[in-house]
Amino acid sequence: MRRSRAGLVAAAMLGGALGVLALAFSGLPAAAAAAEQALVLDIDGPIGPPTADYVRRALAAAKPGAVGLVILRMNTPGGLDTSMREIIKAILASPVPVATYVAPNGARAASAGTYIAYASAITAMAPSTNIGAATPIQLGSAPLLPTEQKQQKQDHEDKAGETGDAESRKIVNDAVAYIRGLATLNGRNADWAAEAVRSAASLPASEALALHVIDVIADDVPDLLGKIDGRTATVAGKPQQLATAGLAIVTAPPDWRTELLALLTNPNVAFILMLIGVYGLILEFFNPGAVAPGLVGTICLLLALYALALLPINFAGAALVLFGIVLMVAEAHIGVFGALGVGGIAAFIIGALLMFPSQAPGFALSRGVVAGAVIGSAVVLLLLLGFALRSRRRPVVTGGEALIGANGEAVSWQDGEGRVRVQGEIWLARSDGPLAAGSRVTVVARDGLVLRVKAVQAASA
Repeated sequence: MRRSRAGLVAAAMLGGALGVLALAFSGLPAAAAAAEQALVLDIDGPIGPPTADYVRRALAAAKPGAVGLVILRMNTPGGLDTSMREIIKAILASPVPVATYVAPNGARAASAGTYIAYASAITAMAPSTNIGAATPIQLGSAPLLPTEQKQQKQDHEDKAGETGDAESRKIVNDAVAYIRGLATLNGRNADWAAEAVRSAASLPASEALALHVIDVIADDVPDLLGKIDGRTATVAGKPQQLATAGLAIVTAPPDWRTELLALLTNPNVAFILMLIGVYGLILEFFNPGAVAPGLVGTICLLLALYALALLPINFAGAALVLFGIVLMVAEAHIGVFGALGVGGIAAFIIGALLMFPSQAPGFALSRGVVAGAVIGSAVVLLLLLGFALRSRRRPVVTGGEALIGANGEAVSWQDGEGRVRVQGEIWLARSDGPLAAGSRVTVVARDGLVLRVKAVQAASA
């Protein structure tokens, strides 16, 4: 009986422990498991791979019943087309309604932000914000950012009744069709959306509401939740009535993974990592066995290649940067009176300026980083040249050439040849002049294992 009671007590304790662990790993307390949340995601800055990864993971983790609404609080000048489309795919596939909220006051949803706003079930803006300027510009990996120069060209073509070259027409028409489809899906102003693409039109919050570009103007997130409560929106392709009045507001800031990805995909960081990687491998090749330069260089180069694969880059610019480095290293080892070094620095500067498109805000290379890299490379080149010149002036101390000019002593000699002791070793030797055993000699040449020597002239008194 005692054993059975002890077994029951142990089973009860085990069951209680498992229940506590289940609650601990569930992520929500038992009492709050049924409470729905309004999950706020902050998009502040250019839209790139880190932003797409952040939004995609958050939407995948948001489950109906736990999250009643996901709010993308946005302030962006635009971003990459590929990243924008990843976010839109995640929004359209999400079973949880998504609202884009352009905030705080003074924020904007330009270019790629306009498309994301049109894809969302609810679009809201804070006062003193603007939306629009969605003209697509193809740069490297197809970022989506407006430029004043392109806009002026488009205005001129529209006035002249022309439509530009075939490539531009395809890009613009594809973007117009894309945003019209998003507008039709969510019942928004499709004509203005097309104008935002073709003419880079932009609207403040009040006009956007009047033209039915957005659904509501809200001062903050609680105000937004109150104003959209009871509205019907399209969620995952189906109409759904929103119940947002009692949602608890929870902000999910970017985690370490997003921050790390944002750091790596910063063009300045990627460029510096690439230089460290290339120089590290070069040092390892010229100093085999050093290990540290090769290890650090390999890691940095792999990280740089990962980042460059996600960024819009000009491959001709990247090739010029690498070619410039090769020329500078060749100058240090060949020495062509600075011609290769000057050419290498010029190729490096031109390549660095061309490598990243300057039209993309947030994805351009800083001129300060370029200047610092050029100065650093030039300093390294000068140091290598200095070491090379000093090494050429030093006498040879190893190998067969080290014997030339060395003094020794004739050990035995007969008929123009014999044996001499040079640097502690006995060598066969020949001489054009007469020698005698015990006389001092100087090595003037070497022919295989035979030295050619001459007598050391005694200093005059």
